[in-house]
Amino acid sequence: MSVRRLASAAEQPDSFAFNKKSEEICKFWLAKYPEEKKASAVIPFLWIAQKQEGWVPEPALRLIAERLEMPYIRVYEVATFYTMFNLAPAGEHLIQVCGTTPCWLRGSDALIETCKSRIGKAGQVRQDGKFSWMEVECLGSCATAPMVQVSNTQGDHYFEDLDAESFGKVLDALEKGETPDHGSQTGRKASEPVGADVLTDPALYDGSAARPVKLPDPKKAEG
Repeated sequence: MSVRRLASAAEQPDSFAFNKKSEEICKFWLAKYPEEKKASAVIPFLWIAQKQEGWVPEPALRLIAERLEMPYIRVYEVATFYTMFNLAPAGEHLIQVCGTTPCWLRGSDALIETCKSRIGKAGQVRQDGKFSWMEVECLGSCATAPMVQVSNTQGDHYFEDLDAESFGKVLDALEKGETPDHGSQTGRKASEPVGADVLTDPALYDGSAARPVKLPDPKKAEG
């Protein structure tokens, strides 16, 4: 894994504070741990900061270290180790394009080209602040490849079974401030097979085509 560093000083805010909503979530997580083990809440606290700001600014690391009574360097180590934490400003909508083999074989290159043409270089926030994008490793949705995850203050949602056209429509909706339906963009349910005639032969799934297996008699085995 490449070295991960915090954003430059010019990009950092002067201070950070959890807002009212974030404070309530922080209290929820603190209640899960004994007082002497509250440093265990460091990952939830970093995630709460990111969902509030869109990224984890350096002053947030210092505040979290103070709140959890742990050395700053320990918070820094966690934030820079886990790639789910954005260490530089991100767009209002962070587009994470899976480029691992299943998605690549199904056309993720077209999604990446769409990002380049509509947003710009990976890791850079578009001038209007609306989007940024990055290529990521497997997001665990191989059966519905190619796919992207869109992260914003509303959550982290998968958009699956994409091509350049349907992905463009998702970006169009986000650009207009709309909330596009997440999940498969072809109407497919979960990872059901594509095509109505795929599993018409019951022998493909009812086990009847399997070779019979003779199991040992457990009573004889005991004797």
